[in-house]
Amino acid sequence: MVTLRHVVKDYPADGQLIRALDGISFEVASGEFVALAGRSGCGKSTLLNLAGAMDFPTTGEVLLDGVATNSRNDSALTKLRREKVGFVFQSFQLINTLSVVENVELPLLLAGTANARQLALDRLASVELVGLENRMPHQLSGGQMQRVAIARALVNAPKILLADEPTGNLDTTTGTVILDLLKRLTREQKTATLMATHSAEAAAIADVIVELRDGKIAGVKHA
Repeated sequence: MVTLRHVVKDYPADGQLIRALDGISFEVASGEFVALAGRSGCGKSTLLNLAGAMDFPTTGEVLLDGVATNSRNDSALTKLRREKVGFVFQSFQLINTLSVVENVELPLLLAGTANARQLALDRLASVELVGLENRMPHQLSGGQMQRVAIARALVNAPKILLADEPTGNLDTTTGTVILDLLKRLTREQKTATLMATHSAEAAAIADVIVELRDGKIAGVKHA
C-alpha cells in the first residue's frame, strides 16, 4: 500500500540544502503495522508527510496504493488523500465546537457520503466509545479523544493509516491501550499502518520497526 523507492528529501536553509532523508526504500503492506523509530530530527515526520502526499521527494518515488504521488495534480492528490489515507496526530486535532459523532462524520460529509451519521456511529462503536457520541471534546479524557481521532481517521475505510506520535500526549497505561487498538484495527481493516514514534516501547508493538538515523535507515527489525 505504501512504497518508498530511493527517496531523497532536501530542504533549503540559510542558503544551503539540508538533506532530511537520504535514499530511503521500504514498503508497508495491507494489514501490516510499521513503526518509524528514532530521535527527534531523524526524518520521521518528513517521511510521514511524504507517505501522506503532503510533501514530495526531491528524488526517488513514493507510491500510495500503486499511485506515484509526484505524478498527480493538486485535485487528484486531494482525492487520493481523502479516499486512501487516514491521519492520527499527537495533539488529536478534534474540532472543539463539534460533538464526538460530528467530528467523526465530518470527513464523510465532505466527501458527500450517504448515511454519514450511521457510519460514524458504527466507527465509534469499533473504538469502544458507545454512549459518548454527543459529548464535546473537552468532556473527554486524552485517551478518549485519541479514540475519536482514530475513528475519524478510519471512517472512510482508508487503505493507509499514518500516525504521528499517537501516544505522545498520553500516560503510559492509556498509550498502551491506544497502541493495542491501532494494532487490532490494522488487522481487522487490513490497513497499512505507518507510525512515527521516539518511544522504543511504542515501536515494540509494531510488526516491523524501521530505525531512522540522520535521514537514513539504520536498521530494520521484524517482530
